[in-house]
Amino acid sequence: MKKIAIVALALAALAGCSKNPEEPAASRPAPENFRVKFDTSKGPFTIEVTRAMAPLGADRFYDLVQQNFFDDARFFRVLKGFVVQFGINKNPEVQAKWEHANLQDDPVRQTNARGTIVFATGGPNTRTTQLFINLADNARLDQSGFAPFGKVVEGMEVVDSLYGGYGEGAPQGAGPDQTVITSEGNRYLEGNFPKLDFIKTARVVQ
Repeated sequence: MKKIAIVALALAALAGCSKNPEEPAASRPAPENFRVKFDTSKGPFTIEVTRAMAPLGADRFYDLVQQNFFDDARFFRVLKGFVVQFGINKNPEVQAKWEHANLQDDPVRQTNARGTIVFATGGPNTRTTQLFINLADNARLDQSGFAPFGKVVEGMEVVDSLYGGYGEGAPQGAGPDQTVITSEGNRYLEGNFPKLDFIKTARVVQ
C-alpha cells in the first residue's frame, strides 16, 4: 500500500453505518451538521463537522466513525506547530480493505485554519482514511487541495498536548513509518513508539 502523506510537508520542510469494519461501506450522506467526541489517552476533544464544507470528506469521516474505525488508533505523526495525523487502523487486515477506497477530491471551501480537520492525501483523488488536525493556521495547504470539513470546537488543548517527541516519520525522520504501520498495525507502534497517544473511542454525539 502506498504511503499516504501530506504532499506539502516536504516542501514545507525545505522552505455505511455497519459496526463491523470488515469491508469499506459506500459513503452515504452524513448529517448536514454533527459532532464527534474523541476520548483519547490525553483526554477528550470534540469535532464539529459541517458537511457543506467538503461533502465527500464529511461522508467518509461519518462512515469511519460509525464503524468504530478509529478506536485504539495512534496519533502517529505529531509535528508541533503544524499538524497531528492519524487514521491508520490498529488492525492491518482492516486497513488493507481501504487501500483502494479512494475518494474524489472536494473543492477547498474553507482555509486550513488552526483546529480544522482534513483528509491527508498522496495526490489528486487519493483520500482514504488518514486525517490531520491543523495545529496552526496552515493556509499554504489550501492551494494543494486539502479541504477541511470540520473543526475542533472543544478540547483543542488536548490536541495540542498529544505526544510529538518522535518527530517526522520515516524516511524523512526517525518517527513511525506509515508503510510499516499499515502492514503491522499497533504491534509495530507499541513495540517501537510506546509514548504515542491514542484514541480510545470516537463516537457521534450530536
